[in-house]
Amino acid sequence: MHCTSSRVTCSRTLAVSLLLASVTGLLSSHVLAQPATAEESAQGETLSPEANPPKKGAYLSDWFNQDLTVIGSKDISFGPQPADDIYLEYEYFGRKGPFELYGYIDIPKIFDIGNSHDKGVWDHGSPVFMEHEPRISIDYLAGRSLAIGPFKEWYVAFDWIYDHGSNSANRANTLYSGLGTDIDTQSRVNLSANFYGRYQWENYGASNEYSWDGYRAQLKYIVPISSFSNGASLTYIGFTNFDFGSDLHKDNPARTANATVATNVLLYAFTHLRFTLVGRYFHNGGNWDDGSELNFGDGDFRARSNGWGYYAGVGYQF
Repeated sequence: MHCTSSRVTCSRTLAVSLLLASVTGLLSSHVLAQPATAEESAQGETLSPEANPPKKGAYLSDWFNQDLTVIGSKDISFGPQPADDIYLEYEYFGRKGPFELYGYIDIPKIFDIGNSHDKGVWDHGSPVFMEHEPRISIDYLAGRSLAIGPFKEWYVAFDWIYDHGSNSANRANTLYSGLGTDIDTQSRVNLSANFYGRYQWENYGASNEYSWDGYRAQLKYIVPISSFSNGASLTYIGFTNFDFGSDLHKDNPARTANATVATNVLLYAFTHLRFTLVGRYFHNGGNWDDGSELNFGDGDFRARSNGWGYYAGVGYQF
């Protein structure tokens, strides 16, 4: 990262940016509009966030980091029928010049393990689910600090989510775009916020396809807990996504205008090997109204879109 004398504590900003960029996959909750199919069971829930800035010689690049993670998930409520899945994820992240890069690619149900609502690459479900979340530093492009009070750096922020379902009715393509910032807390807590508008292309046949539909307010927070003599570190990572302003409920009483997801991560990481446990709380997950009576052709059931879901992951970073 290039620094000028007008940039505020550049090395600290880089470390924080990498922290925030690398957790975005897990820290991205997707507001999906259709039943919990294989596409929703994958959901790109990366469980390998990086808790430290890159170490010289530890990776293939001193700024571009990658990892592979096997993730098991249970009771994930981005649709009205909670999904369980075991899937493989490739993840990348880093900061270079004005660009804060993050992205991942999932292969759903790669081991052919999941519940009855879960379909993936081997059983006519989605062969790939991916998300890419670049942010571009406005401060860097301006060549000066634009800090205002605790808001120490500003970004143009994007979040592109693509689910390649088995056909167009099982496909989703969503773009969030807006403004982001890093916030100086004067403490060990690293804090970031983004505010997006959402443009929806395909969305599993929902009524908001090919339209601007709603907004997302996102808050992320990272707290280093401890380092150990064996070289490992323990970090708490959390985020809350509040989605609001959707018109989905106007055409379907089982849908909602708002949805909230709150995620809590414990990451135990060595230089390469990483272990993660996650508890995630859903309220109106995927804009589905909890308790609504539904029937997708296999009999009546009540939506379960409120409650806790869980993840566990083992990954290798290179």
